[in-house]
Amino acid sequence: MIKSTTILVIVALLTLLVAACGSQDPTAMPDPTAMPEQTGEPPPAPTAMPQPASTPTPAPTPAEPGELVLLTNDSFDIGKEIIAQFEEANNAKVIIQKAGSSGEVLIRAILEKGNPSGDLLYGVDNTFLSRALREGIFIPYESDLIENVPARFILDDTFHVTPVDYGYVNLNYDIAYLEEHGLTAPTSLEVLTQPEWDGLLVVENPATSTPGLAFLIATVSYFGEDDDYDYLDFWADLRANNLAVKDGWSEAYYTDFSRYGGDRPLVLSYATSPAAEFFFSEVALESPPTGNVLVDKATFLQIEGIGILKGTDNESLAKKFIDFVLDLPFQEDIPGRMFVYPVNSQAQLPDYFRFAEVPSAPADIGPDTIDAKRDEWIDAWTSVVLR
Repeated sequence: MIKSTTILVIVALLTLLVAACGSQDPTAMPDPTAMPEQTGEPPPAPTAMPQPASTPTPAPTPAEPGELVLLTNDSFDIGKEIIAQFEEANNAKVIIQKAGSSGEVLIRAILEKGNPSGDLLYGVDNTFLSRALREGIFIPYESDLIENVPARFILDDTFHVTPVDYGYVNLNYDIAYLEEHGLTAPTSLEVLTQPEWDGLLVVENPATSTPGLAFLIATVSYFGEDDDYDYLDFWADLRANNLAVKDGWSEAYYTDFSRYGGDRPLVLSYATSPAAEFFFSEVALESPPTGNVLVDKATFLQIEGIGILKGTDNESLAKKFIDFVLDLPFQEDIPGRMFVYPVNSQAQLPDYFRFAEVPSAPADIGPDTIDAKRDEWIDAWTSVVLR
């Protein structure tokens, strides 16, 4: 009995020992939800993930300036700083192409019709207006600023041509010469055929000069075509009185006119020429050294305009330029550059333009009549005066 009891005790102890060893199984998985054992040391800082390097956004490339080509006559002159205002405001480059007289520029535009070398034509005037419209070289555009232009300067009510400036063509005289020679300034055209004016007048050829053509038209207005004494009779008498004829204004004014060393005190020029003489004088003057011969119907109102050439690729920019030339900065630069008047009634004139007289009754022949008769008048004049 003692032995049996001892054996049972030993078996029980062995069972407890095996159970205790089983609770320490090293292969058991830890409880994932159990909190970690606190050690008193801070956990290691998380390692920052590297970020990809940022690529800078490139600045936009400025657009190339749009090029705007202006065909014009040799007399065109406007300040570079004025043109620069338009260029800066519209990211544009204005190219000015001078191509001779107003007539020569128009002929070039007609020959290039539909495929123009320029975008606009500046300088078409009322002596060639009807031809320009008939040839269909312009597209219409009516600027909002046209409301500042008096009705008498509107060349074309369809606005294929927009007026920009105007001036008056008439005879000028050298005041000092007339005083030294005991002569009185002419008060009519007829007096120019008298002996006291023999060899004293120089004019420009109407076939090659805009003022020459304007004065020829004025003589048609003054004398008529079929009167007992008409315009051709007058020109024949001028030829007999030793009239001088030059191809252009510069040659007549600066070579033959007595004011500049010539021997003729009467020259065909503009009503603004005395103001120009005053302005450009190298000595202080109280009044101009030249005067105007302002005879009713014997002066000519010349109006110059601008039009957008049909076929241009820059129609939008060309319209903006027409707006620009009608605005005050451009308009107020005209008198001191080209010595003609701005058409914008709000434009201020320089002080010396007080010497630029305005004829009260210029020739009253309209553009349509001029267009119909211009070549006939020039041919007849050439036969009488030059042949």
